[in-house]
Amino acid sequence: MEDFDPTYIQAPEHRSDSNFIPNQPEEIPVIDLSRLDDPEDVQNVISEIGDACEKWGFFQVINHGVPSDARQRVEKTVKMFFDLPMEEKIKVKRDEVNPVGYHDGEHTKNVKDWKEVFDIYFKDPMVIPSSTDPEDEGLRLVYNKWPQSPSDFREACEVYAKHAEKLAFKLLELISLSLGLPKERFHDYFKEQMSFFRINRYPPCPRPDLALGVGHHKDADVISLLAQDEVGGLQVSRRSDGVWFPIRPVPNALVINIGNCMEIWTNDKYWSAEHRVVVNTTRERYSIPFFLLPSHDVEVKPLEELVSPENPPRYKGYKWGKFYVSRNRSDFRKLEIENIQIDDFKVKT
Repeated sequence: MEDFDPTYIQAPEHRSDSNFIPNQPEEIPVIDLSRLDDPEDVQNVISEIGDACEKWGFFQVINHGVPSDARQRVEKTVKMFFDLPMEEKIKVKRDEVNPVGYHDGEHTKNVKDWKEVFDIYFKDPMVIPSSTDPEDEGLRLVYNKWPQSPSDFREACEVYAKHAEKLAFKLLELISLSLGLPKERFHDYFKEQMSFFRINRYPPCPRPDLALGVGHHKDADVISLLAQDEVGGLQVSRRSDGVWFPIRPVPNALVINIGNCMEIWTNDKYWSAEHRVVVNTTRERYSIPFFLLPSHDVEVKPLEELVSPENPPRYKGYKWGKFYVSRNRSDFRKLEIENIQIDDFKVKT
């Protein structure tokens, strides 16, 4: 990825300086989850999470229960992997049929991202639809690809993923409570969850004014949990006006954001925000997102409890597995048309 080429160039309106105002005083909320130990403060935490989901679609959490040693171990191990020669990394390279393992050519909105990644399914093997054909009910198993070096790569990743998944469900329950729903309202959607986590490496870039580590996008999942290093670069678009805000790295914090599924379940009450990653000329950056995804057979549509004659459903339902397969395959190359988006399922009024 040392040589810069035109496939990385963003359209002018999507470059790092577009609609970005530096030195803004406002920031996304940082919420201390240790306050949940105080019965008198629990409802305040729940309300703060709900407000953040509605206004930003993003917040950070501290004292979240994911052990720092598990995070540090996976950070150290994956850096050793990315430092390997390319001929070693491509031994576990992913492809359109088996979308796990190493990859250095992902596209967001049909523009190549300045990064390399390693994807790992939480459940191994994972069950996914065989094709994008709505009439095809076939399923297949996909197995993770694990590198031989570093030797503890798999163990370090699996330990961290278990902690991340536990926190994801804790946050899911708090979000459910913030909506006035039972805390376990969403649990049945994850019996065969398709969750995965990723390691991102963003190398120094000679033209950060033209390229992005990840282009502007919304996450298709339910909730994302992101561990980011101290370098920074993640930006979020504010719901009220679309202005881009940096997400300041907070030591040992995790960045939480709402995905498309939750936006649809809440009938647009909660916000799946656009975000992007800017790069720099001197420092590489690492981040580790965990994406909580429902089972392949779940139909994603507004919850009955959150719609009414005054607030009718704003989306048609869609099968999560089929959406995932279609969306995932479009990440591997530049297409002549934009890949599938949740706006394609909006009810026309």
